[in-house]
Amino acid sequence: MRKRPASRFLVINAQLHVLLFRFEHKDDAMAGRAYWATPGGALEAGESFTQAAIRELWEETGLNITDPGEEIAQREFVMMMPNGKEVLADERYFIIRIQYHDLDCSQWTEHEKKIMRRYHWWGMDELRQTQETVYPDNLPALLEPYLSITR
Repeated sequence: MRKRPASRFLVINAQLHVLLFRFEHKDDAMAGRAYWATPGGALEAGESFTQAAIRELWEETGLNITDPGEEIAQREFVMMMPNGKEVLADERYFIIRIQYHDLDCSQWTEHEKKIMRRYHWWGMDELRQTQETVYPDNLPALLEPYLSITR
């Protein structure tokens, strides 16, 4: 099984809400699936996890940073790609706090424009109570240690 390394970001705003994007698959092998997920994506050839984190954050949100900080979590799992093939996902998570930022989605790829429908800033209570699918599925537990830290 092919390994798919990816960098993902936990973006936390001043209200201690986390940014998630809504993904809706309509005309690919994952048709009918919908879920919320953090900004991020696969590494490009020759990229480190840190470099991919910086690039993906800019492409998906317009946030331009030079240092994503340290990696705070990693998870591996089998994931189906939109083409129907399964890969072993190796995701690395970084965290950033922002005060205010209008998202700029103008750098989205054609594929992202097809499946990413909207974004929402989620509070912890919302995350714990939602019946919707959210990835990573342990997001509240992953976030809790970082919500009281001031940067």
